Amino acid sequence: MNYYGRDELHTAMNTTSEKIALVIGGSRGIGKAIAVRLARSGFSIWLTYHKNHEAASAVKAEIEGLGKSCTIIPFDVANYEETQNALGSLCEQTPPDVVVFNSGISRDNLLVWMTREEWDSVLSTNLDGFYNVMHAVLFPMLRQKRGRIVVISSTSGQIGQSGQVNYSASKAGLIGAVKALAREVGKRNILVNVVAPGLIETDMTSELPKEQILPLIPLARFGMPDDVASVVNFLCCEEHMYIHGQVIGINGGLAI
Repeated sequence: MNYYGRDELHTAMNTTSEKIALVIGGSRGIGKAIAVRLARSGFSIWLTYHKNHEAASAVKAEIEGLGKSCTIIPFDVANYEETQNALGSLCEQTPPDVVVFNSGISRDNLLVWMTREEWDSVLSTNLDGFYNVMHAVLFPMLRQKRGRIVVISSTSGQIGQSGQVNYSASKAGLIGAVKALAREVGKRNILVNVVAPGLIETDMTSELPKEQILPLIPLARFGMPDDVASVVNFLCCEEHMYIHGQVIGINGGLAI
């Protein structure tokens, strides 16, 4: 079952002269900032999202206002079949030049009170989703013998965070997965790296007690989505690139 229209799918599959960036989870916050920044750098965008069609459509309009094409593709990354149906034939026909895996949810709770649903939903989206997406994109990228993959992890995956055992486990798992994947695909000229944001001004952090957290951050401010997007853009666009299998923290010094 494909979620985009026939005309849009045909266009997406036949723009082979353009650089294409597949942004997984690009309708809001960090993902939106990444998609717009990559569009400004000349990429046509394939933007995926789960349910918020209004937000995705707004990002699409913004990118098209920059003169670049944007195909929006709704599916649940936690569902293997949905992911393959949404991305499989698309990537087979036209392998993306860049893949940014930004999909993620949080269901915070102390482990002693954490429900199985809170554990499973976070691991399924944040970690299983990575597996599902990579299965759709890797073979086509390997045949092309080129590409960049950037995975958005978190400072919580580097140092852990109370009340986030599930989230920290999923984000730490992404770091391990990327390090292993980098060893597998580097010889095919596919560069794979992790970006680990700290506290970024998004919907996910809007309810946090800033007055308690800011003293822990040497730069004394939360980051902005564009702070993350600029680093992702560098990893995707810089011609002279020897960064591979690395974790780049964007946290204002919260984790040093």
